[in-house]
Amino acid sequence: MGTVVFDLDGTLADTSGDLLAAANACFRSMGYGDLLSSSDAGTALRGGKAMLRLGLSRVERDCDEEEVDRQYPALLSAYDQAIAVHTHMYPGAMEAVEALKANGHRVGICTNKPEALAVKLFAQLGVLDAFGCLIGADTLPVRKPDPAPFLACVEGCGGDPARAVMIGDTVTDHKTARAAGVPSVLVTFAPDGPAPVKALDPDALLDQFEDLPALVERLIGAP
Repeated sequence: MGTVVFDLDGTLADTSGDLLAAANACFRSMGYGDLLSSSDAGTALRGGKAMLRLGLSRVERDCDEEEVDRQYPALLSAYDQAIAVHTHMYPGAMEAVEALKANGHRVGICTNKPEALAVKLFAQLGVLDAFGCLIGADTLPVRKPDPAPFLACVEGCGGDPARAVMIGDTVTDHKTARAAGVPSVLVTFAPDGPAPVKALDPDALLDQFEDLPALVERLIGAP
């Protein structure tokens, strides 16, 4: 029986709209107005601090890490209050998850989003119960690309790391897979396009979720 571990942001769900709104709420409170737009979706999917740094760079406050650290809790609070307004699952994502389970695989989530926020988001989207385990950024003392969260997710699903695979969208997910000694599958439909993930030379690229069950069987075998 194999275990398929998914990243969340940019892999299973496009969360960029709500993340950008939370960052812009911070910038408005600072008197700047909205500094980010939908064209910054790729940065949004790399995390809250990345968005804060980008916005501050646009008002000539590059490298103001003290302000980034000061605003980060406010960003998380704003995000918590409006976490599933614009967010949506990628087409075919949950169908692929259910197909994997029907084929006998276990499925889990390993994300660098704080655990409570990840749980709240997927509960509001109505898909939390589809996954056997969810490991967030603060579930353990370390986060991806350290392999420990991935391995904890596999264990939490009742799986075996020797027959597991990581599905993600960034270099962080790729490094996590490499550190854990498992195949790395990266999606090509992230806002930044396929070129960055192709350059990482993962074990496989995923263009659409309907291809995932067959891809998993090729990489780690049938259940």
